[in-house]
Order: sequence, then C-alpha cells, then structure tokens
Amino acid sequence: MLRVKDPQRSVKFYEHLGMTLVEKFPITEANFTLYFLAYDSPNALSPKAHWSDRQGILELTHNHGTEKDPSFAIANGNTEPHRGFGHVCISVDNIQAACDRISSAGYRFQKKLSDGRMRHVAFALDPDDYWVEIISDNKVEDTEGITETDPSTYRMNHTMLRVKDHEQSLRFYKDVLGMSLLRTSEKPSSKFNLYFLGYVPGADNDVNTHQLEGVLELTWNYGTEQDAAFKYHDGNAEPQGFGHIAITVDDVDAACERFEENGVRWKKRLTDGRMKNMAFVLDPDGYWVEVVQNERIKKRNTL
Repeated sequence: MLRVKDPQRSVKFYEHLGMTLVEKFPITEANFTLYFLAYDSPNALSPKAHWSDRQGILELTHNHGTEKDPSFAIANGNTEPHRGFGHVCISVDNIQAACDRISSAGYRFQKKLSDGRMRHVAFALDPDDYWVEIISDNKVEDTEGITETDPSTYRMNHTMLRVKDHEQSLRFYKDVLGMSLLRTSEKPSSKFNLYFLGYVPGADNDVNTHQLEGVLELTWNYGTEQDAAFKYHDGNAEPQGFGHIAITVDDVDAACERFEENGVRWKKRLTDGRMKNMAFVLDPDGYWVEVVQNERIKKRNTL
C-alpha cells in the first residue's frame, strides 16, 4: 500500500503503465479511499479475479483533502533519514520501447536505461516520487531497436523493502509467512544482497522471477545487522508514505492463530478496533504486513 496525494493523478499514471482500476472502496466515515490496481487483460496472470485473489495488486490510499494542500508531500522511502521501502516494480516486454512510451507521456525518471552502469533496468517516478522499477521479460540486447510495446503483457512484479538483518527477515518471511526463497543476487563488490521471495510451490532459489507477480524483494546492505542503533523507516511513522504489504490466506482466523503460536509481534489483531476482518503483523524491521481473507476460498467481506 502506498499513500498518495492526488488519486486522479496517481491512478492515471498507473493506468498508463497498463494497470486497471479493479476496485475502489470509499471509507467515508474515516475520510479516506482505497484504490486497487492490477493487470487485468486476457494476457494477465489473474484476469477478472476478485481483488483478494490476485497474484499481484497495487493498493493506493488517499486521505481526503491532501490534494488541496500545497504543502503536503509523501515520503518515498529513498531519502535519508527516512529510507526503508524502496520501490515497486513492473516487468515489461520490450524495455526500451516501454521506457520511451513512459517518457513520451511526460513522466519523469529517477534513472533512465542509459544512466549509470546498470543498463538493463530503469526507474520511473510516479506523481508522488515513488520509484517504479522497470525490468524486462526479454534480454535487453534482444529488444534493442524494437519500437512497439504491449502494456497488456506487463506484470506487477515485486515490492522492495530494505532490511537490517537478512537472516532474521528470511526466517520471518519463510518460516512464519510461508514464502519460498525464489532467487538470491549477491553483490559483494557493492556490499549488498537481494533476496526474492514469493508463494511458488517447489521453488529452489533458482527461479526466473521476471514473469511472476506478487514477489517480495528484500535488500540487505552489509553490516547494518551489526549496528545496534540502525533502524529503517517503516513508512507509517511521520513522515508517512509506504504503508504495508499484504498477504491473503485461506482462513484468516486459522492463519492468525498460527501466527500467534509462532510468536509474531502484532500491530493489530483481528479482534482489535472496528475492522474485524483484517490483521497486521510486524516483520523484524517493523514493516506492517496485512493479513486478509482470500474471498474466493472463503467469504468474509473483508471490505
């Protein structure tokens, strides 16, 4: 979940990236609205599915009135001292053509394909300056010179979070939340590692993740685990921006009982507050993980 200042601008941007607004929930009594966007064409991985049964989905939260406040700004997670959340990522068919299409629409880039040493990835900026990584399904050298791109083939690939202690984080996401380690990318010369996790049965840490959706990328910078004072910003303390990731489960009551048995830290139990259909657990860095019912498997009327 990302908080946004102006939902019209944000929805328009993500629609330009090929997403569809698949659900909208005005929570008028609390003065906010939720927007759920996903890839929904016949080429998508989970077209026309219920929002809780998607392989990849992006939730935007708009607190009413922020669009009228010229001083209101979002913390994008990439500036000190509030680094934590890094980016969301889409995978595309022909990355050069896809980037040209985004640029031609007047949208900005944090990093163009031609910038720096990493010539196989780009980072666009959404209207709130959140970073959107763009990666290619195909080899970059094979798509050089191709001028067409088909947004209906794009994927909502992953969300990236920086973590302090990779061993603690991997144990949490694998042993407690049940994810598999899909792929590891070690960068010793740059002193960081990337870990890609998701719900893929039989994964063996050698999965091509580019064509998947709903992947979680954890970035560990060497040495942070040895600094007792080091802490990442969770996005929910001021200044706010990123809110949470979410998992859907077959039975939310049973899942929360299992989490309790595993000794998780809770931000919100099912029984807390007015919203009895969702819970939030805390990962080792204090990032919020929402737990909701998959409505295809069992009806609960989450929202």
